[in-house]
Amino acid sequence: MTASQPPTTAEELRGAGLRVTAARVALLETVRHGDHLDVEAVASGVRDRVGHISLQAVYDALHALTSAGLIRRIEPAGSPARFEGRVGDNHHHLMCRSCGVVADVDCAVGEAPCLTAADDQGFSIDEAEVIYWGLCPACTAVPSS
Repeated sequence: MTASQPPTTAEELRGAGLRVTAARVALLETVRHGDHLDVEAVASGVRDRVGHISLQAVYDALHALTSAGLIRRIEPAGSPARFEGRVGDNHHHLMCRSCGVVADVDCAVGEAPCLTAADDQGFSIDEAEVIYWGLCPACTAVPSS
């Protein structure tokens, strides 16, 4: 009996109904190996892997991969959109007000507790986005001037 291999990036794209291109493979791998990257950082990572790609092509691919559920877009207030490869759970984020670092944090209590609103007003809630703001340990350690 052999252990099953995880799907390749190309197989994941096909499985999501997307056409496999070198740019999409590079983009998905860049986001998954990155850390809450903004569009410019994603574009730079893709260019490192495949050469030239237009910013519009990066935006188009990010939209397609986000719509397919292969990556997640977060939009912290006052900050550019960020992209991450952690999908399929209801985790939240910590964000430093000083340096902008972003870190994942699991829900505070049990399995997706944030999906039960005090008053859902008839909405069928399937996701909650929470961002905790503050200072990261490195910025807290820096004396203020």
